[in-house]
Amino acid sequence: MRRVVSLLLTGLVAGAVALGTAAPASAHNVLISSDPKDGAQLEAGPATITLTFDQPVQAGEKFNTVTVTGPEGTRWEADGEPTVKNNSVVFGVRPLGPAAEYAVGYRVLSADGHPVTGSLKFTLTKAGSGTPAPAAANGEDPGSASSDGGVPIWVWIVGAAVLLAGGAFLALRGGGTGENGKR
Repeated sequence: MRRVVSLLLTGLVAGAVALGTAAPASAHNVLISSDPKDGAQLEAGPATITLTFDQPVQAGEKFNTVTVTGPEGTRWEADGEPTVKNNSVVFGVRPLGPAAEYAVGYRVLSADGHPVTGSLKFTLTKAGSGTPAPAAANGEDPGSASSDGGVPIWVWIVGAAVLLAGGAFLALRGGGTGENGKR
């Protein structure tokens, strides 16, 4: 009986140490360049924007989203899905309107299967003749997402601790009797 308790407690301590010292994975894609560059000053609006990452981006409908937001929250991205070519994402932009700062927000599915979000800005210095896209149905800006949608690590730690404590309790409570009811 004492051996079982000792093994359970050793396992509990080892699990807590492993979870407490584990470093988060850093295999998510990182934006390494864009065209136009972040902070660029442009006289004419770009027809497309290219985002280049350090690893391949997973392609597929609805995986990758990009928005182009102008003054007063107007949207300027073209209809359709972004095109993925290895580690680059290319998407169309409507002809831009007023001379102003425009923000590009993106969410792409990284090589390891996790969504990666970010944003960049550029300034149009001369007004164009374009009109904004109709208002989006959900109003979501992929560049403003603050979470990757996964379960926080603390939930897994608490769950593991509860399971281990429950197992130790059951082992101590009922596991010590033999055939004849004696310990």
